[in-house]
Amino acid sequence: MKNNVEKIKLSEVKLKNLNFKVIKGLYFEYKEVISYLVFGGLSTIVNFISYFIFARIVGIGEVTSSGLSWFCAVLFAYITNKLFVFESKTNSKKDFLKEIFSFFSCRVLSGILCDVGTFALMINIFKINDIVAKIVTQIMVIILNYVLSKVIIFKKK
Repeated sequence: MKNNVEKIKLSEVKLKNLNFKVIKGLYFEYKEVISYLVFGGLSTIVNFISYFIFARIVGIGEVTSSGLSWFCAVLFAYITNKLFVFESKTNSKKDFLKEIFSFFSCRVLSGILCDVGTFALMINIFKINDIVAKIVTQIMVIILNYVLSKVIIFKKK
């Protein structure tokens, strides 16, 4: 095990015994989920910043800006998910192409369903503020993308 750290389940932790060793053990037990949330959060930041640039600075419409910001976030997410979250190793060009195609296909699915479709529904039909709608759809996207990544894209062989 890395650094001789014992993995610790959350159910085994007592608050009065919380110390650096326990926190480190929790991290190694839940490293994938923690890393996914960190990089998912960073992907969300990429999405929001690019959305702001496209919609507010460049002046592109909200739905188009949402689609463009999704694309920027997916590029960032693939690299970080592959390298840091799921630590995926591809041994051939065919495996790499299959993985990246699966990743982008799943992101297209979540992008169409949540980041563009649900966003458009929220701002055009329900007249919800675009920033509030963006927050709600990003939460949906993070959850759906983790499930798709874990089950389909980066599943352990």
